[in-house]
Amino acid sequence: MNLKIKLLQVCYSVFFVGILIFAQLSVFAQEGDKTESPYFFVTSDNSETEQMPLLSTDVKVEIVGVIAEVHVQQVYKNTGNEAIEAIYVFPSSTKAAVHKMNMQIGERTLEAKIYEKKKANKIYNDAKKQGRTASLLEQERPNVFKMSVANIMPGDTIITNLYYTELLVPESGVYEFVYPTVVGPRYSNYENTTQVSEDFVSNPYTQEGVKPLYTFDIEIDIDAGMPLNGVSCETHNFNMNFSNKNKAICKLEKSDKFEGNRDLIFNYSLIGNKINSGLLMFEGEDENFFLLMMQPPKREEIRQIPPREYIFIIDISGSMGGFPIDVSKKLISELLNNLDKRDRFNIILFAGSSYLLSEKSLQANEENIQKAMDEIKQQNGSGGTELSAAIKRGLDLEYDEQMSRTYVVITDGYISQEAETYELIRDNPSQSNFFVFGIGSSVNRFLIEGIAKVGKGEPFVVTEQSEAAEKANLFREYIESPVLTNIKVEFEGFKAYDIIPVSYPDVFADRPILVYGKWEGNPKGKIKVSGFTGKNTYLQEFDVQKISNPNSNEALKYLWARKKIELLDDYASFVSYYDNKEEVTDLSLKYNLLTKYTSFVATDSIVRNTGNSETVKQPIPLPKGVSNNAVANNQMVSEIINIVEDNVKIESEFDFEIEEEDVEFTDTDFEVEEEDESEELISFMYVEKMPEYPGGQMAIEQFIAENVEYPKLAIENDIQGTVYVRFVVTKDGSIGEVQVVRSVDKLLDDEAIRVVKMLPNFKPGMQRGKAVAVWYTIPVKFILEE
Repeated sequence: MNLKIKLLQVCYSVFFVGILIFAQLSVFAQEGDKTESPYFFVTSDNSETEQMPLLSTDVKVEIVGVIAEVHVQQVYKNTGNEAIEAIYVFPSSTKAAVHKMNMQIGERTLEAKIYEKKKANKIYNDAKKQGRTASLLEQERPNVFKMSVANIMPGDTIITNLYYTELLVPESGVYEFVYPTVVGPRYSNYENTTQVSEDFVSNPYTQEGVKPLYTFDIEIDIDAGMPLNGVSCETHNFNMNFSNKNKAICKLEKSDKFEGNRDLIFNYSLIGNKINSGLLMFEGEDENFFLLMMQPPKREEIRQIPPREYIFIIDISGSMGGFPIDVSKKLISELLNNLDKRDRFNIILFAGSSYLLSEKSLQANEENIQKAMDEIKQQNGSGGTELSAAIKRGLDLEYDEQMSRTYVVITDGYISQEAETYELIRDNPSQSNFFVFGIGSSVNRFLIEGIAKVGKGEPFVVTEQSEAAEKANLFREYIESPVLTNIKVEFEGFKAYDIIPVSYPDVFADRPILVYGKWEGNPKGKIKVSGFTGKNTYLQEFDVQKISNPNSNEALKYLWARKKIELLDDYASFVSYYDNKEEVTDLSLKYNLLTKYTSFVATDSIVRNTGNSETVKQPIPLPKGVSNNAVANNQMVSEIINIVEDNVKIESEFDFEIEEEDVEFTDTDFEVEEEDESEELISFMYVEKMPEYPGGQMAIEQFIAENVEYPKLAIENDIQGTVYVRFVVTKDGSIGEVQVVRSVDKLLDDEAIRVVKMLPNFKPGMQRGKAVAVWYTIPVKFILEE
């Protein structure tokens, strides 16, 4: 196999440990592939170029009834001496209908126009080459956007404004508005991705705990139309002012201006936990739109609950290290202890590979729950995020048709292969429900919500350990007793068409049923919603003629079109992707909506730059609570040392033939971490010149083969698995700080540590001409021969 190694963001040194390849590679793929990775931001020595052009993000939210109108303003400033192109990747709500954008240069405001994506890119690139200032807004995912601003001249301040509409859907009487502030680093395995762009994955990130390099401000104005009961925000500090019983003006406190490193979660409720249920209508020039929001009936108590089987699929990858995995441990403890003794369960832990607790699901008794928790408590978070492989393993487990199976996925969602995951769940032969818990301060809500949607379950987001018990209880409540099943929507005397959705899944949460559509003729007749609550039939009717002022809800056309695009594109099957492309593009252009097939572009007519321009990617912070491992593990390609009873066999799944002309090195490809002169004990992940083992790859393989011993007690008890050992190659080349970051069993852990400690000295790693300490991680796999 010929492999091409193109080195991009970090460094160019390749070090083989056994068949472990722990290198600072951001690209390692078959020839022709392109694998993107996030990387750490390092300040350049070139003071001529502005490296952090984003000055601020200011958000104004106006909530009227159940609809939020959001205005996002981004301010870019070039304080360098060269013209730049600024690229900034930022998140948004998965439900955002982005329908307008403009760009301000001085006193002039240039309105953006929407085009098919390729045409928009050409318009932007032509303007950039001609020296005209231009801005381009693209959708990378329904919740990830990219803003590019070309030809920002020295001293320029460029302002971009984007506008979107979002429907707020209450749960248990509480309305929640979420404003994501940062895109978490995505694990990407590009060779398995065929449908969507990966470019946005290649982002610079600041180190763990570093505050954003730009300011964040937000104001939320509420006109609920009904008396407010309470307004709160647990994630950020707000000043709340109430002008009357229905209205509130909420402004972020100045002390939080550098807190744009996590989702802002804002809640409010109405007196008596009422909701704005009913019918909204809009009569347009060419088309009329409606939205029905129907509060479901109260949940009926089910006295006899049949036993169920639960498959818990838990993320233990690098991005989960620290705070997120601690939250996960608390959550899974609550979930397991909420099981009925008649239930059965199994656990799949996944990172780059996966671990199965038992070949067959276990009874939910104290002994088995303790066994599961003992395994989970050992996890620290390391490695890649191969979610699809873990889900497939869960789907392949032997299925007991006498029991109802439920899958529970626990993850931060930091992967870029969302579509592949949806397809896998959609093809689920057992048609079991998928419930998913997003863990962390800024999860990938597109994945979290998408798994639940295609898996006909519910999503939960857990940002703090204190929420674990509440969310676990909610999950059990949903599973035990759906609110409404077999839902049907019928129209009598009301000429409705283009209804979304076409079918209605069972309702688990105390959340309204939504019906989007268009209508023609006179607004009269009835809409009937029916279903079953436990053993009883439920029916609710709405009289269309009682709706007043049908011209005050123009946002409905954007909401209908966005919902239609979601149905056709966001969660569509692979078979439908290209079949739907033309329809999605036509809808986007007709309703002026940003999608993956359409983009907004604004261009200036004045040529302002007659020289060169540097492209600068705006560095963004790691989400609060996420460790550096979220980025480090995206830049590590690892294989395994296989150890077999009585003798040691080194196996490789790859044959490497690295051709000299395939290896590309350029001076501009290096981005290395600065050495802190005052910190003598710092250990680097990535350096200019990596440590070298005397004799190279084959020598270290031979050393491990000659010195490792499979513990006899482990052989007798059939104990095998992969131990991940982390260690430091110190400044003098010796091995230090040896630790297990992924355990299998104490017997195997101790043997792996023993062998690593015996390794002879390396030639130390070098950073800016000085020897430095460098971290390495070795996965050691113990395999018993049949």
